[in-house]
Amino acid sequence: MSQKADLGISSFGFAFGEDRDVAMSAGDYVDNPERVINWGFRTFHRAPDETHAIQLATDASRRALDQSGTVVQDLDLVVLASSDLPEYSYRDEAAALARSLGIERTQTLFLQEGCGAGVHGLYYVAASMNMQPEMSRVLFVAVNRVSEFHRNRMNVVNAVLSDAAAAVVIERGRSSSRWLATEQFTEPENCDLLRVDFGGTVNPLPPEGWSSRTAPGGHEAIRAQFGDDPNTLQRFLQNRYRRLVEVIDHACARAGIGRADLTHLIYLNDSATSINTVAEPLGIPLERTNAALALDHGHMGAADQLVSFGQQLERGELSSGDIVVLCGISTERWSATLLQV
Repeated sequence: MSQKADLGISSFGFAFGEDRDVAMSAGDYVDNPERVINWGFRTFHRAPDETHAIQLATDASRRALDQSGTVVQDLDLVVLASSDLPEYSYRDEAAALARSLGIERTQTLFLQEGCGAGVHGLYYVAASMNMQPEMSRVLFVAVNRVSEFHRNRMNVVNAVLSDAAAAVVIERGRSSSRWLATEQFTEPENCDLLRVDFGGTVNPLPPEGWSSRTAPGGHEAIRAQFGDDPNTLQRFLQNRYRRLVEVIDHACARAGIGRADLTHLIYLNDSATSINTVAEPLGIPLERTNAALALDHGHMGAADQLVSFGQQLERGELSSGDIVVLCGISTERWSATLLQV
């Protein structure tokens, strides 16, 4: 972009499923609960069976709108980023959110690009505001509501999957929580790594007797992909972190700053070891990451980074002028967004 839109976050709103104790619940999902408990997560959020993504997104949106004093008629764009299955096929879920909020004749955009969509989705907001100078307020929502029929929330990755939504109102001319840059790229080779093998046009229905409780998990998929070759697997894991640092460096270059200017890092809600692997090359200490918050939330998909950023602001853990990098991976898409407090 030749010019940058001058925009920032004016308010936050969150919605969470019911708090569940990981140690007490792990046996309901896996046969080896100790493995899950050893990840270190204390709590995860599970939405009631009747509460789905649009309801979570609506609740978070209303809280963000109320906090900023924004009425829905003032919104110029509604963006919904979802990291799990939509409620219905052949439906625009962003339009469903707009309808739930009582919005009419407003632009909507639906992003379904995995766990990093809450990070790189901010680029599409900035691009829209840059291309349309009349656009002054945008509602951006990131939601994750696990379909337990399709996925075992404790057997996909080394984190407990949680149900939550984070909503922000983004306004033109904001000097705080200001967007500086977003960078992203895709390495598509392993895009099938964590796919669900049914529910699409290739295999509409699951095999007879299939259950997410007993189906192979993400670790089995990784072993199958790399053929139990430890060297290839190790290179794959190392490259994931190297590419995160690479995409952060690219975002810094776009913003005209360097690594030394970064004060905080917010990654996916992962283990402290994993988060530190990203933060250490940047010179960011673990206490200036989301490592502590992650253990009480679990992995909330696309909502991780915005929840952590908003809660760190609420707790006074961020100071005016701090530059925070939000970063994430959506299978094979790496992304980073820089925000200045």
